[in-house]
Amino acid sequence: MIWQCLVDAMKETNIKQIARQRIVVLFEQAQKVARTEPKFAAQYILSARRIAMAAKIRMPLEFRRRTCRKCNALFVHGVNCRVRVKQKREPHVLVTCLNCGNQTRIMLRQKEKIEVEH
Repeated sequence: MIWQCLVDAMKETNIKQIARQRIVVLFEQAQKVARTEPKFAAQYILSARRIAMAAKIRMPLEFRRRTCRKCNALFVHGVNCRVRVKQKREPHVLVTCLNCGNQTRIMLRQKEKIEVEH
């Protein structure tokens, strides 16, 4: 019984490693074709997202910030996205997808954690 749990855990880590490798490869391919074939790039990103969901892993932060969540476009600054720095309320970067109009905020300050004394 214990050995079965260990084998299952090893399979789980192998699946997640393979998924991460495939996601990286798909993003590299999307970067290569983003300017010439944006539909292929969006398809690669959609495939990477599906792999991440199937393997129950999070997409790396750098990949999440470089894609549109709504239309799966890979952001190419000045071509299909607009980047603005806003100071209202909290300082943040506003990335607007020019394909679908979706706006993504990237906060510049991290939220402070409230410590509870015991």
